[in-house]
Amino acid sequence: MTQNRKQLTSKLDRLFSQYIRLRDSKNGVFVCCSCGQLKPYEQSDCGHFINRRWMACRWREDNCHSQCRACNRFDEGNAVGYTMFMIDRYGKEHVEYLQSIKNAGYKYSEFELQVLIKEYTEKLKKLKQNS
Repeated sequence: MTQNRKQLTSKLDRLFSQYIRLRDSKNGVFVCCSCGQLKPYEQSDCGHFINRRWMACRWREDNCHSQCRACNRFDEGNAVGYTMFMIDRYGKEHVEYLQSIKNAGYKYSEFELQVLIKEYTEKLKKLKQNS
């Protein structure tokens, strides 16, 4: 069955989110990138520093980190805390770079989405084997 772009995007979002949340957790817990609280893995979201509507940054690992649901869903991403985290982790220049490429207007082809799905399926499988 051939999947359309919307279905492929949805599938990639699920895989990528699971990968990011698992990547950022250890022993079933994670530290929220925005507020710094330690919480169970089950309470994590894949938080996007640059909103996921900007396709050029949507599936960039350096743009996405485990974030508690309170920050991600109810505090508009806790932008101040997330920005401080990003600058501490990557430096101000990299944060400015991400902000500069968000408007690139990139549109993924169905083939590119399929390649990314395969890539994150493999990465997720490796993470699960190592945890």
